[in-house]
Amino acid sequence: MPSSTPISSVVFTRYAGALIDLAEKAKSVDKIRDDLLALGNMIDESPEFAEVVSSPLISKAKQASFMGVIADRARFNKLTKNFLGVLVQNRRLDALPGIINAYKKIIAKKSGQIEVSVETSVKLTASQSKEFKKKIEKALGSAVFVEEKITPEIMGGVIVTIGSYMIDDSVRRKLERLGAALKSSSNQNTVQNLKEVI
Repeated sequence: MPSSTPISSVVFTRYAGALIDLAEKAKSVDKIRDDLLALGNMIDESPEFAEVVSSPLISKAKQASFMGVIADRARFNKLTKNFLGVLVQNRRLDALPGIINAYKKIIAKKSGQIEVSVETSVKLTASQSKEFKKKIEKALGSAVFVEEKITPEIMGGVIVTIGSYMIDDSVRRKLERLGAALKSSSNQNTVQNLKEVI
């Protein structure tokens, strides 16, 4: 039975790199990326699909059949179909989400895009992601690759990281600032402090 040990990012990068090499030779980099993005959306939106991808209890035969049907219906590139087959045979289908992200990051780096990380307490909708990317690109004056992370602990709001620069507009941070202001409530400027926090 496959191990439940977390998969190393090295594995994601190795598979993604190999797929990119093949995609470049076939001049299908963008098409493969679109296929992978579609797969990522399916994983996020379908519990059944996510279960097939991640569960070590599901047989190779069932995974192969399921992924074959999905690939045919979505009209994926032949290279994408073959790659999914390799993952199934190697019992690495559970690495698919990580491989998708690694593929996007490598392609973004190759094309000179700026990497931006955005943390939210819940997953952004497709329209929210698109709008966020559009605004960031306009602000930076450059194409960007956005890596989305779900961090329930921030309780709301958003944390944006661009290189070493971070903008923390999370609810957690606001509450921390509010707590600090309340501790100094004996200060006559407390009301003004609270206004600045909120």
